[in-house]
Amino acid sequence: MTGDRLGWRACLHGGAVFAVCMAGTTLPTPLYPLYQDKFGFSELTVTVVYAVYAFAVIGVLLLAGNASDAVGRRPVLLWGLACSAASAVCFLLATGLGWLYAGRLLSGLSAGLFTGAATAYVMEAAPPGRASRATFVATAVNMGGLGCGPLLAGVLAEYAAGPLYLPFAVHLALVVCSVAVLLRLPETVRDLRPLRTVRPQRPGVPAQVRPVFGAAATASFVGFALFGVFTSVSPAFLAQYLGVTDHAVSGTVVAAAFFASIAGQTAVGRVGVSRSLPLGCAVLLAGLALLAGALYWDQLALVVLSALVGGFGQGLAFRGALSAVGAASPADRRAAVISSLFVVAYTGISVPVIGVGLLSEPLGLENAGLVFIACMAVLIVMAAGYLLRRPVRAGS
Repeated sequence: MTGDRLGWRACLHGGAVFAVCMAGTTLPTPLYPLYQDKFGFSELTVTVVYAVYAFAVIGVLLLAGNASDAVGRRPVLLWGLACSAASAVCFLLATGLGWLYAGRLLSGLSAGLFTGAATAYVMEAAPPGRASRATFVATAVNMGGLGCGPLLAGVLAEYAAGPLYLPFAVHLALVVCSVAVLLRLPETVRDLRPLRTVRPQRPGVPAQVRPVFGAAATASFVGFALFGVFTSVSPAFLAQYLGVTDHAVSGTVVAAAFFASIAGQTAVGRVGVSRSLPLGCAVLLAGLALLAGALYWDQLALVVLSALVGGFGQGLAFRGALSAVGAASPADRRAAVISSLFVVAYTGISVPVIGVGLLSEPLGLENAGLVFIACMAVLIVMAAGYLLRRPVRAGS
C-alpha cells in the first residue's frame, strides 16, 4: 500500500509539472491583440508566430523524441523546463516581433521535449496494474495545462496590472517551483545510456497499420487544426467582429475547447474505441458547423458552443485514434507510428492556421475562417466515410 501511495504521488507530481509546462505554451493566446497594438503586425503575422511553436514541436519529436529512453526522463524534463523558462523570459523582455518568434520557438522546444517524456514518466511512475488510470492522468494534465494557459493569462491581463508581463512572471515562478518538484522525483528509466546513443526517429507506418492510420491521422489533423484556429485568431475575431475586448472572456473561450477535450477523452472508455473515432468525427463536424454559424452570424454563444462541441469531438477522436493506431502497431514499431501520428497532428496546428492568416488579408478574417471550415469539413467527411466502410475493430 505504501508503494502504491508513493507511486501515485510521483505520478501526480509529474503530472503537475507536465501541466505547468503545457500551460506556458498557450499563455500568449489572449494577449495577441495586445501585441498587435503594441508592435503593429497583421493577422498573418499572428498565425506565423503561432505556427513557429508547432514547427519546433515537430522538429523535436523527429530529432529527439526518444532521448528520454536513453538518458532518462528527468534530464529531458529539466531541459524542457529550461526552454519553458527561457520562453517566459523572451516574452518578459519583448520589445519587438523577434522576441515573440524566439519565445514561441523555445515554447515549442519545451512542448516537444515534454510530450513524450512526461507522458511516459506519468505512466511509468503509477503503481503496477494502473496503466489505464495513469494514461488518463497524462492526457488530462496535458489538455488541462493547455487550457489553463489562456485562462490564467486572460484573467491576469484583464484584472491585474502589466498584462504583457504579469502572466509570464507568474509562469516563470511556477517553472522554478516545478524544477524543485522534479529534482525530488525518482527516475523511472533503469537502463540509462549516454546522449550520443540517441538517434533521430524516422516516423513510419507499417503495412498492417495503414488501413486505420489514414482515417485516424485525418481526424487528428482536423481536431488539432481546430485548436490551432481557436488559439491563434479567435481572440482577434472576438475583438474585431463581436466587440469582445475582455481578455478573460477570450481566454475562457479558448480554455473551454481544451477542457471539453478532456471530457471527450474520458468518454472513450464508455463509448469504446470502435465507435469513438467515427463518433468523434461526427462531433467534430458539428463543431465546425457551429463555428461557421458563429462566423456568419457573429454570435458569441455559437463561438462558445463550437469550442465545447469541437473540443469534445477532438478529445473523442484523438484518444480513439491513439488507441486504434497503438493497438494495430507491432510492439517494436509502436513509438515510431505514434510519433508519426503526432507529427500529422502538429502539422494540423500549423499549416491550416497559416492558410487562415494568408487568406485573411484579401478576404477578411470571417471569410478566411469559412474557407478553413469548408476544407476541414471535406477532410473529416472523407475520414468518417472511410470509417463507416472499414470500421475499427472493437478489440483495438
